[in-house]
Amino acid sequence: MRSPNELARRFRSEGRKFTPQRELIFRLVFDNSAHPTADAVFAAARLQMPMISLKTVYQVLNDLAEMGEVHALDLGTGSIRFDPNTTDHHHALCATCGLILDVAVAATPELVAGHGFVVHDVDVTFRGTCASCLTGAHDL
Repeated sequence: MRSPNELARRFRSEGRKFTPQRELIFRLVFDNSAHPTADAVFAAARLQMPMISLKTVYQVLNDLAEMGEVHALDLGTGSIRFDPNTTDHHHALCATCGLILDVAVAATPELVAGHGFVVHDVDVTFRGTCASCLTGAHDL
């Protein structure tokens, strides 16, 4: 994801309205490795801008996804998560606490290339238990 300032320039260059609400959402999502839901972004935004609406948060996040600035992830958890890391990578999901980690896996498309299959997109989710849940560190 581009920096908040770069996103502001891109929005303006595409004729999209740039508002203080959008700027706040850009800052909250930029480099956010927690893969937040729209509700989580909304909760954080309301702390700084109490009058912001959930609809605005959803619209901005969907605009960013449409522009390719974030990935909208449906990992089967009931909520779409937003990932500002747009590089090629996969995810590990903790079934206990919901933690999502980025995972680099090299050569995934090459696994099927020998079969005459052209890969357009790869989406792999490793499901398991994170180290904190295994050790009970969340309880501290």
